[in-house]
Amino acid sequence: MKPSARGPAGTGAGRVRTAESPGPVREPAASARVEPAASVRVPAQPGVADMDRDRVCGAGEPAGAARGEHTHGEPPPHRPRVLVQRSSVRGQILDALRTALVSGELRPGEVYSAPVLGERFGVSATPVREAMQQLALEGAVEVVPNRGFRVVERGDRELAELAEVRALLEVPVLLRLARTVPAERWAELRPLAEATVRAASSGCPATYAEADRAFHRAVLALAGNDQLVRIAADLHRRAQWPPAGAPAVRGRADLIADAHEHTALLDALIAGDPDMVRTLVGEHFGQPR
Repeated sequence: MKPSARGPAGTGAGRVRTAESPGPVREPAASARVEPAASVRVPAQPGVADMDRDRVCGAGEPAGAARGEHTHGEPPPHRPRVLVQRSSVRGQILDALRTALVSGELRPGEVYSAPVLGERFGVSATPVREAMQQLALEGAVEVVPNRGFRVVERGDRELAELAEVRALLEVPVLLRLARTVPAERWAELRPLAEATVRAASSGCPATYAEADRAFHRAVLALAGNDQLVRIAADLHRRAQWPPAGAPAVRGRADLIADAHEHTALLDALIAGDPDMVRTLVGEHFGQPR
């Protein structure tokens, strides 16, 4: 006769035996009871590019990335770890590295290892390598087998060629837009032009580079050609990387002068003065920036 699965009549407190668990089932002790694992939430944090830009332009901390992919003898970086959100880590690291390129913190000709940069950002080496590989496709760095990535050394000729290509793309578009876009549409870009002046006044080249690209991107967007905007933005970013042998960053006065060219150009566009627009556009694209 099979044993009943119930306890004494009327109690209903018996323990069920199964084929997989033939012995008596015992309640775990209170101290050994396993609670369900609580879901881990990562608090929202500032983007890496913002934190890196603040560190580069605010605190004035010198660059200290170790060289070489092998890190056995490298001391840990003497700085607080910069933590990033785990969502879109690669994108945040890419933004931070681009900021470091513009600021001159990643110096031309130097080799930087993914593990040490990962330690600096508080992430594994994998997203750093992925971001560096994207920069390699953009021509900013080159892969050094078993060591890391070397920042490409670029000369004046390359910068002059980039400036020429940018002028060939943007100047004809600007002159055409000057004849076709109404003044009220140009006036809508005033906040972006003024933002470049504020960014230049901060003296931080990374902050200015971002505002500069935003203004040019908004101007070209009026042409309604997404491919033009994308290609021009890529050329603009590459033109902002400092060349080898030059000062690490552009001076504050140089940034402010460049920014005021934006406001002067916008004034001419709003006034509908094509001759002044042509003159200002020629000056703005007359030198690498």
